[in-house]
Amino acid sequence: MLAKQRVLIIDDEKTNLKILSDILRDEVEIVLAKNGPQGIRKAGEFAPDLILLDVVMQDMDGFEVINHLKHDAATCAIPVIFITSLGDVSHEEKGLLLGACDYIQKPFHAAVVLARIKLHLQLARQRVMLEKLANIDPLTSVANRRRYNEVMHREWRVAMRNKSELSLVMVDIDNFKQFNDRHGHAIGDKILQEVAMQLTAQLKRPRDLVARYGGEEFVILLPEINKKGSMDVMESCRRAIETLQLEKPYSDAKHKVTVSIGGVTCQPSMNTRPEDALKLADDMLYLAKHQGKNRVLWFGEEQGVIQHDNSSPNGTVG
Repeated sequence: MLAKQRVLIIDDEKTNLKILSDILRDEVEIVLAKNGPQGIRKAGEFAPDLILLDVVMQDMDGFEVINHLKHDAATCAIPVIFITSLGDVSHEEKGLLLGACDYIQKPFHAAVVLARIKLHLQLARQRVMLEKLANIDPLTSVANRRRYNEVMHREWRVAMRNKSELSLVMVDIDNFKQFNDRHGHAIGDKILQEVAMQLTAQLKRPRDLVARYGGEEFVILLPEINKKGSMDVMESCRRAIETLQLEKPYSDAKHKVTVSIGGVTCQPSMNTRPEDALKLADDMLYLAKHQGKNRVLWFGEEQGVIQHDNSSPNGTVG
């Protein structure tokens, strides 16, 4: 069952708030705001799926409110329907040019109001679904490279502002090409899915991100965590993958699934770039591969290493 969608109603007339609430009460979750500034604040706080906005309000009218909403990254994508008793076509044109998706005329006709709102809520749900699909790797169901780049640049800015640490990690499945050659791409896809699931399971914080970077490589973003904490998380990932209980036909003692991991912890600044940090993580991954695989290697003054390797030279999937 789909969760109820949320509608924010911004109107300075109590009568209008009550009428619209009565019409919508059984269909959606309702948030009310009695003026423009309160509406702007609640739009950011509650992230509604749709906003109903009165045009004529004291102090701050609907045109000012929508202009503010459309210039705020947190609220710019929320669809807005104007509520108006104005019959002037120029006012309607102005609202549409400012970003409104529709108009509801006063006095209200309940059936028309409900039909318009249902239509725009359905469109809003479809838009969210499309955005999610555009950000997900279809094979592994983790974030894709596009989503990683988007989140990385946002977290980089947050870390600069807060002067906090940020860790970037590259993960590569050991001997994956040989595994594909031995068992076939269908089984290789299963391994990619299993590894993605294990990586995701070890990331406990809401802002941690795992994304498929390409092929058998994953990239992980760990905001606001120091080097030791990041290394501990990634060691948990390495162990979880090493101890995977794989079902036949791909539970092969000669091809045990392991990963090599390279990471860097940095404090972003105006003089650094995400691409440079990722390059350092990739360099550590390269060293981890050449030092025997199935290990975690971190960039630092002493290049701290967490390592656990119980495999023989022919025992890792590389």
